[in-house]
Amino acid sequence: MRDLIAAMVDAVSQRLTGPTGVAAGLLMLSIVVSAVVVFFRSDLPKTPSALLRFMMPMDILTHHSARADFLFWISRKLVMLLVALPTGASITIACGYASHAALAAVFGQAARGSDHPTALILVLFTVTMLLAYDISYYLYHNLQHRIPVLWELHKVHHSAEVMVGTTKDRIHPIDDVMNRVWDGLITGPVYGFWLFFALDPIELTILGINVYVLRNIIMMDFVRHTHLKISFGPVVNSIILCPHYHQLHHSTNPKHFDKNFGLMLPIWDRMFGTLHVPEPGESFSFGLGAEGKEYQSTVALYILPLRKIARLLGLGHAKALPGAAPPAQLGTAQLGLTSRQQDHAA
Repeated sequence: MRDLIAAMVDAVSQRLTGPTGVAAGLLMLSIVVSAVVVFFRSDLPKTPSALLRFMMPMDILTHHSARADFLFWISRKLVMLLVALPTGASITIACGYASHAALAAVFGQAARGSDHPTALILVLFTVTMLLAYDISYYLYHNLQHRIPVLWELHKVHHSAEVMVGTTKDRIHPIDDVMNRVWDGLITGPVYGFWLFFALDPIELTILGINVYVLRNIIMMDFVRHTHLKISFGPVVNSIILCPHYHQLHHSTNPKHFDKNFGLMLPIWDRMFGTLHVPEPGESFSFGLGAEGKEYQSTVALYILPLRKIARLLGLGHAKALPGAAPPAQLGTAQLGLTSRQQDHAA
């Protein structure tokens, strides 16, 4: 028994002091630093108790939307482990090997790289995979606001009336799986290209931390789903989307609808005309308005989108929920309006 306990303690210690622990530490540091910076820019009294209340606002943490968020986050972890992650990885690999086979058919098997890719190749591979994932995220996110079936699933994310960090994972499992399949279709061919010419390179790690985890820390994915209005300043904001830009994306103000779709890079929003720069310190109300009240329980976050999609597709005898707003009409945007805009107009 003593040996078992010692082994467990050793395993936990290695996890905390290894790359996983470093990543968790950087995440916590980004949250604390963000809170302190925003606090000292505010008009609140500069006392330790005021700082603590600001970092842990009970009106937000005890909100019914936050409670639904926490419970949904816990249950969704199991779904992610069993379904979403394996699906995404499988599609990427399948598309990668299909692209590899297509290149082999065109160039022949002789067109291949070294068994030991150079540092430059690894850097280029990492950068191109990050760019492919970023444009993939932007395109799918844009479609989520335009195609009614996708919008019904995406409403789960936008229904949060307060944002508490874990809101970043307030995503319906079906939506998550579809997103990962889409990502695989775009990132897979990029992987296949490098697989053919560089013999299966892997993404770089920094201090042992996976580059995708590091990306999420740099762009403050957790912080941007909180009440902390963090801006990196005009210069850095033109390179990396800051949390304040994404908070605007969740705004209930119609002028903010369908803006700032990007994940890390603002170039896609700028290129396609969907970038909206918030005013310094601008505050937003979050959610879906009156319709959002339907989504404030864990069960509703799983079931409600499916019932609305059934109504949308005319399947079975799915009844409208009491007080529920009708879903947008089936098809792509009508009269130039996205599905979100149609919901608001209705």
